[in-house]
Amino acid sequence: MLKFLGLLVLLTATFATGFYLGRHSIGELTKTVSETVTDLSRNVVDTTANLERTLRGRQDLVDVKSQVIQAKSDVLDRNFGSASKILNEAVTNLERTKQIEKSAERTAKINGLIIKIRAAQQDITAGKPNSRGRLDDIQKDVDGLAHQR
Repeated sequence: MLKFLGLLVLLTATFATGFYLGRHSIGELTKTVSETVTDLSRNVVDTTANLERTLRGRQDLVDVKSQVIQAKSDVLDRNFGSASKILNEAVTNLERTKQIEKSAERTAKINGLIIKIRAAQQDITAGKPNSRGRLDDIQKDVDGLAHQR
């Protein structure tokens, strides 16, 4: 019986202490929770924007690779006009990727790739036979850029 009364007094004292501290620091607790929620929501928005930007850039690189492969196919079929148009679309996708990109190193690589694609486009328009080799090199560079992320 004495143990039961001691336990009851201890529980009552614990409850009263918690209630007292809870009542007097509720404003501080509310402020802390609101700051935490604000920081968390800001972090979620930043992470989502970063993820969206990364996925958009990666999708553009996949599209560029697809377009380079299609241009190679058109060159083999001697359809040089279509290959030139497709490479022009690839340049447009790379320029969009360049605008998304934050890293100066990757931007420089994308600029180099754009220059290579335009040179290959000029070779295709001129009907030079080594344009297929250039397209192979461009495809390898796009693969390297896509796997670098």
